[in-house]
Amino acid sequence: MGLSQLQEGKMPKNYVNCHKTWNAPKRPWERERLCQELKYVGLFGLKNKKEVWRVQYMLAKIRKAARELLILPENDSRRLFEGEALVNRMIRLGVLKENEKRLDYVLGLTVPLFLERRLATKVFRSNSAKSMHEARVKIYQRHIKVGKQLVNIPSFMVRIENENQVQLSQDSALANAKIGRTKKMKLKGKAKAEAKKDAPAEGDEQTNLTLI
Repeated sequence: MGLSQLQEGKMPKNYVNCHKTWNAPKRPWERERLCQELKYVGLFGLKNKKEVWRVQYMLAKIRKAARELLILPENDSRRLFEGEALVNRMIRLGVLKENEKRLDYVLGLTVPLFLERRLATKVFRSNSAKSMHEARVKIYQRHIKVGKQLVNIPSFMVRIENENQVQLSQDSALANAKIGRTKKMKLKGKAKAEAKKDAPAEGDEQTNLTLI
């Protein structure tokens, strides 16, 4: 805050962008919802239930926009312009198909459709990881890139145009077949153990000397 602003009694502008990204459920102990959320967390390797709530919040906003546009007349300019933009965005994201260019299909979108577009899911589906959790760790450790962009966010939404560009980074230790720190330590331990086995014991040396 500058001195001039303090003297004038004005507050400075706040450039921090704090938007709400998820909504907690109103009924926290509902059995069916709890089972469904646990199923999503285990099936897609999510960190916690907040990732499910984040997708549900985003889906609710998309459905709300589609409902507001469907109320308008079919020839309304806003419905034509914003509706086409919304549908094209969903097609580009991969949750709608090319033959589903209508707002009615937007209302039929579900949470698993968005979870399937996550980068962690795509890495696992491409057989680059043995499990969802391994895919998440590889992304966190900066082994995965989408096109030319290195991505370390498992919830990154992969578009249709970038779906075939999910691959290991060239700078990754996994791509260059470099030995990691823990593997080096294990190899050193094995080498020491083999050296001890191959080396003759002190008692054997003394018996050999007495025989000579």
